[in-house]
Amino acid sequence: MARIESILYTVCRIGVGVSFFVLIVTVLTQVLGRTFGSSPIWTEELTRFSMLYMVAFGAGLSLRSGDLVNVDVVCENLGGRWPRRLRLVAAAVTAVLCAYLLPHAWKYVSIGAMQTSPAMTLRMDFVHFAVFGLLLTLFVFSAFRVAGMLFAGRDGKADPREDLD
Repeated sequence: MARIESILYTVCRIGVGVSFFVLIVTVLTQVLGRTFGSSPIWTEELTRFSMLYMVAFGAGLSLRSGDLVNVDVVCENLGGRWPRRLRLVAAAVTAVLCAYLLPHAWKYVSIGAMQTSPAMTLRMDFVHFAVFGLLLTLFVFSAFRVAGMLFAGRDGKADPREDLD
């Protein structure tokens, strides 16, 4: 399980990096285009699409690192084993919600196959896949957290490898 988590972690980090690189190049193209005439019309679309994919790849990483919105001010000040229990419940509820939404997100992706983006004429199922990917990465990383808490004795806190301090 740790090997699969490590591979997914690496894929998501690369995905965030590539999406961010595409975003930077696209915005730079747009700025230079506006400075020296007119910017290509496709730059606005590609900027939005790259931001969608950046969020899709980064959502699971944010869950793993503890950077998502959290009410740990209340939870961590409770006594005994309550903080761990609440972290377990939060991760389990996140996994269940994502698992419930995944088939609906796939339907959303399949609807996009019949559409194209106006400027780039890109099939929208490639764009809509970002929503499915976001739910998938959240599901997988929350399921890893639940499994780690139940079977590996982890406490469910953010991964210490994510601390940059």
